[in-house]
Amino acid sequence: MAEETATVRIQQMHQKLKQPPQLLSSAAGKPTCSIFRVPQSMIEVNGKSYEPRVVSIGPLHRGEKHVKMIEEHKWRYLNALLARTNDFLCLEDYVTSVQRVEDEARECYSETIPMDSDEFNEVMVLDGCFILECFRKVAKLVPFDPDDPIVAMSWILPFFYRDFLRLENQIPYFVLEILFDLTKDQESNVSLSSLAFNFFNNVMHRTETDLARFKELGGKHLLDLVRTSLLPASDLHAPPPRRRPTPSHIIHSISKLRRAGIKLRELSGDDEERTLGLSFLVVRFRHGVIEMPTITIDDFMSSFLQNCVAYEQCHVACSKHFTTYATFLDCLINTYVDVEYLCDRNIVENYFGTEGEVASFVNKLGKDVAFDINECYLSDLFNQVHEYYKSSWHVQWASFKYTYFSSPWSFISALAALVLLVLSILQTFYTVYQVYM
Repeated sequence: MAEETATVRIQQMHQKLKQPPQLLSSAAGKPTCSIFRVPQSMIEVNGKSYEPRVVSIGPLHRGEKHVKMIEEHKWRYLNALLARTNDFLCLEDYVTSVQRVEDEARECYSETIPMDSDEFNEVMVLDGCFILECFRKVAKLVPFDPDDPIVAMSWILPFFYRDFLRLENQIPYFVLEILFDLTKDQESNVSLSSLAFNFFNNVMHRTETDLARFKELGGKHLLDLVRTSLLPASDLHAPPPRRRPTPSHIIHSISKLRRAGIKLRELSGDDEERTLGLSFLVVRFRHGVIEMPTITIDDFMSSFLQNCVAYEQCHVACSKHFTTYATFLDCLINTYVDVEYLCDRNIVENYFGTEGEVASFVNKLGKDVAFDINECYLSDLFNQVHEYYKSSWHVQWASFKYTYFSSPWSFISALAALVLLVLSILQTFYTVYQVYM
């Protein structure tokens, strides 16, 4: 009996040897894989920031109870699209066009999708066409139906802006491009990226120059598209060179930096940057001053930052700009006092909550993320700030000024102490003088 049990166990082990990984597929380590389940460690810190709230896109959250309401409207939007294009297209054309890239689309997901071919392609067509119709309707290329609840109810679209940019809630960008090329008006010169940026501009508020500049920009999916548009122009095409080793404690909190005479102020950029739009990722250090562009922290930006960091942590061929920026902010901000200083300097526009809530969000954003100090895009800045900070002479002088001259009351206290010290010395002198005279 024991021998039979052992034989069965050996057979089961042989079967497992042949089974490919399901929850983290072998394709997850390839550059082509770009849509991931967020690691549990990040979920424990940031909660459900990576899951859709009202609309599911792609197969990972399909069928969940809280997204079924909008799921019904996807079919309504697809039906309207078919009615508009029925002169030259039918539903089979949409499915066939996506079917040709099914294998490539499946490889974009970090886990094996437990759907047959028909169901998987249905998801691609239904969700892809729904996104495109939303883009066209918001751009007023296609009118909303009268009393369409998606636009009539003011709470829905703001959730779309966030849900369309969640890492677990994506379909491959090339699927969107195929469906867009199939359904676009041949007389229109509007690109897919232009429609996408116009849609998200309702919460990102970029200039017309920016929108024109991103007309031909592409990405792995919508999250990657918007993320790429915010990368500094100089870093778009080449990875940063390897830097010299940097001390582990590279940036102190704002309170400590100020005691060392290091200031922070808003970076407005030069003429060219103002024309092209200055990303909040561009940070500089000049003459003892850290210069940072203004960043607006609200519900949309907080969700977007969290998902960009998660994407960079998972994708093997992705730069780590947002991870670096998140770590940088985490170093700068310890308490609500640091946030207040950034708000006073117009570096942070806070529409998120109290200063304490912003500090908590930033600290969670940079927690437990893999970060290579030596190769990050802010490596030079970290070195420069560290070297300036450890210069003893100006640190001591700055600390003295911060302690005794940072406010009128501290100055008055220091002056009173100095007067008392002088009077004590004079009293001692006259006492000794009288004794010896």
